Amino acid sequence: MEQTPNLTGHFLIAMPNLADPNFFHTVTFLCEHNPAGAMGLVVNRPTDIMLADLAEQIGVEITEPDVANTPIYQGGPVQTERGFVLHTPFGEWDNSLEVTPEVTLTLSQDILEAIGAGVGPEKYIIALGYAGWGEGQLEEELAANAWLNGPADASIIFDTPAESRWTAAASHLGVDLGTLSSDVGHA
Repeated sequence: MEQTPNLTGHFLIAMPNLADPNFFHTVTFLCEHNPAGAMGLVVNRPTDIMLADLAEQIGVEITEPDVANTPIYQGGPVQTERGFVLHTPFGEWDNSLEVTPEVTLTLSQDILEAIGAGVGPEKYIIALGYAGWGEGQLEEELAANAWLNGPADASIIFDTPAESRWTAAASHLGVDLGTLSSDVGHA
């Protein structure tokens, strides 16, 4: 069996015909991909929950008023009570993984404390939950054309408005989603 290339650091862009409500029109940044499966965060689904709300629930003090209204993202349907921070490289945190030279994933509360104090990374997305795939599952979905995939661009994650990330990520790969049919058929 041919081995799928490692897609860590890639975007998974939902094809227009992907009807699963968890992933409809989403962009997922893959934080890890190996033979055992894959894990990523949806980066274009802000929620109505703000950092101030989350901080209050977990006992983190917000002393930097500019960050209080930072939206929390719906990172995916798995473990929605668990928090993740995607950010530009900066600082030493208790539980971090460099995904690419431009993007780090941190799972520890110390980064939220730093963000709340205004001394965290310059750019970040805070998400609850993640997207996960078991062994071979993502490869099957890719073979079924559920996703476009290609190298991620950190500026799309951190600098592009959330509502524009789906089309921007596809454009980054040279694809105009408006020209793709949502109809599935056979010739």
